[in-house]
Amino acid sequence: MTSSGKPPRAGTARRELVENEMYEHATRLFAERGFAGTSLQDIADALGITRPALYYYVKSKDELLAKLVTEVTDGPLGELTALVAQPGLDAVDKLRGIVSIIVVRRATQPARFRLLIRSEAELPAELGAAYDESRRAVLKTVAGVIEEGVRAGRFRPVDSRVAALGVLGMCNWVAWWFHPDGRDGVESVAAQLSDMALGALQRGDDRTLDGSPAAALAVLRQDIDHLERILDL
Repeated sequence: MTSSGKPPRAGTARRELVENEMYEHATRLFAERGFAGTSLQDIADALGITRPALYYYVKSKDELLAKLVTEVTDGPLGELTALVAQPGLDAVDKLRGIVSIIVVRRATQPARFRLLIRSEAELPAELGAAYDESRRAVLKTVAGVIEEGVRAGRFRPVDSRVAALGVLGMCNWVAWWFHPDGRDGVESVAAQLSDMALGALQRGDDRTLDGSPAAALAVLRQDIDHLERILDL
């Protein structure tokens, strides 16, 4: 203990190192054996420490799983919330940032995300409810940005929830196919998927409007005229 009453930095750094290693081993073991088939003793053995020593870092298997779930779900949500609250960003900027945040998360921690998806049915009730709430919050955030873009005339008049699910599905799938030693790096993949998301939603440059109700109505009339022409064929 230092004179200020705070633990030494070396001790804190070591704890973080051991905890991260513990998360990695737990992720691997849960994926290989399932949550029910993995014990704290298995995790302690993988770490090379005794089970009593493991209790210094985590008190139960449920607590360990809760920490992993929280890291995978609440981490991106916090970043997304901060992003959309930034002043001066329009819907296009926000959506590009959203895709980048999620893709980088999935590409750098793929095993943890895959574990969460596979373990949904095994999550304790309270933890499962928290996970569902976090997922809904992420979906609501993304859908809100898309709806903002639709109202501003930057995006096509789409169902914002369906579009948000499509964007999230594209981003989340990165956890299964991205390889850090592959041809493209994380930033390159994030940039390309951002372009793809925007390409699917943005209007042509000649139809980008100022966001006023009159402008939105003018675009709507154009869409109706186009639909009527199709139906007359």
